[in-house]
Amino acid sequence: MEWEEAASGFAAMGSEARLKVLRCLIRAGQSGLMVQEVQERTGLPPSTLAHHLKFLAGAGVVIQEKMGRATLNRADFTRLRQLADFILSECCSDQQREAANDG
Repeated sequence: MEWEEAASGFAAMGSEARLKVLRCLIRAGQSGLMVQEVQERTGLPPSTLAHHLKFLAGAGVVIQEKMGRATLNRADFTRLRQLADFILSECCSDQQREAANDG
């Protein structure tokens, strides 16, 4: 994953409302939720929710699928794992380097 991709993904999660929506979709699992279900669970106004879902989908952390006039929303677990791996990829490497130099 490139820095720009990672920054976009993390920026999408950078608001309390979008993080709330994303966690709601994560809890729903692979089956996802229709927009109205997300709205009921988060309490966000429909127009605000639509904006946040569009932002999350644009960053690739949410997948939207049109089903007639409704839209199914799912967390993109692959993308979220990639973001987690990116941010944790160098975890504790300085400590390991210092331990190697001390030994």
